[in-house]
Amino acid sequence: MTGRPRPSPTHLNKKGEAHIIDIAGKEATKRRAVAQSRLRTSPDVANAILGSALMKGDAVAVARVAGIMAAKKTSELIPLCHPIPISSVAVDVVRGAAGEIVVTATVETVGPTGVEMEALTAASVAALTLYDMAKAMDRAMTIADTRLMEKSGGKSGDYVRPA
Repeated sequence: MTGRPRPSPTHLNKKGEAHIIDIAGKEATKRRAVAQSRLRTSPDVANAILGSALMKGDAVAVARVAGIMAAKKTSELIPLCHPIPISSVAVDVVRGAAGEIVVTATVETVGPTGVEMEALTAASVAALTLYDMAKAMDRAMTIADTRLMEKSGGKSGDYVRPA
């Protein structure tokens, strides 16, 4: 600790019960978040996923749609997230290191709360979809390093993950 007073938990009321915070008084601003998740597998399976060579079809296209849908459903999955109007979602799936596929989700809104959870959910679900579509080839795949890469907008300002 740095000696500063510990802030009160925002998702607990005075009785210590979970509740959704009131954002009615917050200013609507343009907000953006980028999150990433990595699928690790063998180089052959990564090639099959990225080359649309799976028995189940084009895994990248399906993962993109799954990520977009997940971003839109975040408040239904994460109990204390607000339902927010999303203005855009992009899900990119690219080759990383050998045997690694990097999923990056970018979510934007104009509203009183951020879209970090929507971006994290989109990246996670897109990676899970890749796993589902390729599991017949490699059940030992792992999904790792799901993390916020950057965010902008709102009272807390901008954040960029250090390299």
